[in-house]
Amino acid sequence: MSTRVERALEAAAADTTNSFIALHEAAPGLPPVAGPLAGTPIAVKDLIDHSGHVTTAGSGFYRHRAALTAPALARLEAAGAVVIGRTGLHEFAFGFSSENPWFGPVRNPWDPTLSPGGSSGGSAAAVASGIVPVALGTDTGGSIRVPAALCGVFGLKVTHGLIPLEGVFPLVPSLDTVGAIAASLDDLARVTAHMAGDGWPHDETMPADRVRLVVPDRWVDEAPSTRQVTDAFEEFLGSAGAADVTVEHRDLQHLAPSPHQGGIIGPEVAAIHRTWREAGRPYGADVGERVDAALAIATDAQAMQEAQTWREELTRQMAAATSDDTLVVTPSVAAMDKVIGEDRLGDRHYRTVLSWFSAPVNPTGHPAISLPLAGPGRRPSVQLIGSRRSEARLLAVARMLEKRGVVRMSRLPSGRLPDSPTI
Repeated sequence: MSTRVERALEAAAADTTNSFIALHEAAPGLPPVAGPLAGTPIAVKDLIDHSGHVTTAGSGFYRHRAALTAPALARLEAAGAVVIGRTGLHEFAFGFSSENPWFGPVRNPWDPTLSPGGSSGGSAAAVASGIVPVALGTDTGGSIRVPAALCGVFGLKVTHGLIPLEGVFPLVPSLDTVGAIAASLDDLARVTAHMAGDGWPHDETMPADRVRLVVPDRWVDEAPSTRQVTDAFEEFLGSAGAADVTVEHRDLQHLAPSPHQGGIIGPEVAAIHRTWREAGRPYGADVGERVDAALAIATDAQAMQEAQTWREELTRQMAAATSDDTLVVTPSVAAMDKVIGEDRLGDRHYRTVLSWFSAPVNPTGHPAISLPLAGPGRRPSVQLIGSRRSEARLLAVARMLEKRGVVRMSRLPSGRLPDSPTI
């Protein structure tokens, strides 16, 4: 067992954020698997199968002892990464707070009264706390990007289908993605590349005269954003311009949240949960209500057809907006402080506020990255959205912005960072 793994296990055992549902016993004396990630400690969202371990999906009743490891995780283990434990999440990954009725709420390392976001809240908290340099999560409507933003770390939602979903408990299969939350962009790139395998776009070239960001004005202007987020986003746009990045504003009327999203989600959620719900299996109140809503909309043929029409137009406009290496830019979340136990953020439900900028991306299948802005304390993040399979370019632009002092992982007041901030 490597020294890094031992330190990570010790830190995880002392964790006060409730980041982990289960810790793994590492066999002492066993040499790490040779490979580019040899001896690197990682944490895994308790939605992803790991041979010999129980997947709970954050549920009160689902318990699956996996016989096989999900391919995405197996590729990391083959490269030498070591799983130290399974992280907490919003029940069945169907929410954005990670306030779990069965395992307790995950707490934000910056303030224990605040949510770390969700649904991959435990993974983000484990990275932000300095326990591991990288943790795996899933993203169906922002479940990587939202907690990465609220915890001040990096998170990448990949192109749908880039990383295999086998062995991952589904929420909405046509939207689901597996991805990483990390303390550094290098970690994020390496781990994502290993999970993607042969599908990884290795070309990270980035012509200096072709970095162009488009602000979707309607999406941004209509958001229920706090002053903190609005001011930070305007500051970012100014900094990007000063860094020789072209910033344009467009209306892009279809790029915005829509009630039609329920017509996409509903039938797929219903197909997974109908039997359990109708049999009276125990669900937490908020997820139970959302499952019931999915069951209802799954019988509404008109709503589902309208949703599909909306999705096609949304995808068309996103493809057009991100053509020719252009990136769409928004804040990652509209507010930073979701108090545990409170459902409102201002005059809106917290789900609406936290997912405002992330949820419309998933129906298009496009990749997006959440980048914490540089500065003291926990600052808001920005989201860059690229064309399909443009992950390498997103990371290249992110590295350029980091090099110029525009983005940076937020450091806790203690200054603590993972033992291996760069793999």
